[in-house]
Amino acid sequence: MPLNYHHLRYFWAVAHDGNLTRTAQRLNLSQSALSVQIKQLEDRLGHALFERRGRQLHLTEAGRITLDHADAIFSTGQELMATLQGEGRGRQALRVGALSTLSRNFQIGFLRPILARPDVEVILRSGSPSELLEGLGTLNLDLVLMNREPPGDSLAPYVAHRVAEQAIGLVGTPARLDPEKPLVDLLRDQPVILPTPENTARTAFDALASRLGIRPQIVAEVDDMAMMRLLAREDIGLALVPPIVVQDELASGLLVEALEHPQITETFFAVTLERRFPNPLVSELLESAD
Repeated sequence: MPLNYHHLRYFWAVAHDGNLTRTAQRLNLSQSALSVQIKQLEDRLGHALFERRGRQLHLTEAGRITLDHADAIFSTGQELMATLQGEGRGRQALRVGALSTLSRNFQIGFLRPILARPDVEVILRSGSPSELLEGLGTLNLDLVLMNREPPGDSLAPYVAHRVAEQAIGLVGTPARLDPEKPLVDLLRDQPVILPTPENTARTAFDALASRLGIRPQIVAEVDDMAMMRLLAREDIGLALVPPIVVQDELASGLLVEALEHPQITETFFAVTLERRFPNPLVSELLESAD
């Protein structure tokens, strides 16, 4: 018996939505009718394609393989329609998730190789680590930008690609920060704006302060790089940030950076899911970042 492509399209829609009820409403079908279509596809393939965890549907390994093929099949169909209608190759979509606290300058820098391409549509989403990894696991995102690796005990086959590593500096207004002043004196004399304790850079900073035998005056603990930049600009204190976060302020002279670095680095990762047919745009970006 040949494959029923109507069943495959229904599966494809549910797999990308991650929610049977929402897909049924969008397709103007009853939930039970949609379930029957998918069950018939599972019977034809001889494998379960979804498993339910709470209210969420998650793809089985057979489901991931089926979705990879379905993506290729329907993408080819869209390109065929565009070609025959004289529109050339259809626009490719890249769905990117990023931590809501991640530097916007870093995000733009990473995506720059494809941002100006007329054949590419970039869809950006921000959220917490759990939200983004769930979106990656349900194939609603192609890759996720983070400043830490995903947990190693996750059921999903995540792959963390190290795409950048930057030294973290101490920055402040010219009135507050003398670039040539020793780091230990700056940390002893000036209030500081630090990442929250969950941040790996904060852990390294606390260890540095302990080695130097000082107890810095912490004026703010912030989990958002953009807010740290604004607080530094408002002259609240010296901020511990990667220079890319404040590159415009450093270039204009609004902020200056201490010449002595605290010897702390922040690593950025592009997290993907192991797939047989990954989005080719992901491969292009990863190669550009090397």
